[in-house]
Amino acid sequence: QVQLVESGGGLVQSGGSLRLSCAASGSIFSITGMGWYRQASGKQRELVATISGAGWTNYAESVKGRFTISRDNAKNTVYLQMNSLKPEDTAVYYCNTDPRSATPWAWGQGTQVTVSS
Repeated sequence: QVQLVESGGGLVQSGGSLRLSCAASGSIFSITGMGWYRQASGKQRELVATISGAGWTNYAESVKGRFTISRDNAKNTVYLQMNSLKPEDTAVYYCNTDPRSATPWAWGQGTQVTVSS
């Protein structure tokens, strides 16, 4: 069973930056498309960015141009660099598989991102 551990969240002012990390156990990480999701209070979880095993990326329109997803297969880690943060980016952020690549693994605890105006 793959385990996911997210980190790097925090409180930041509008316009600030954060870098999230997600460490995954398991040898299949390098061939699996991964994604970052977020869930704001009272809302459904949404997919904001994906990256294939080869490094191809896609972004939700709401974060395009501000967020960058990347991965280090040697470290079994996927990252989310978030710049120009807005209050509407406030949410708990999770990583998991890209739903086009594989069925989700067990969800981690997520990491809280709070953007103050």
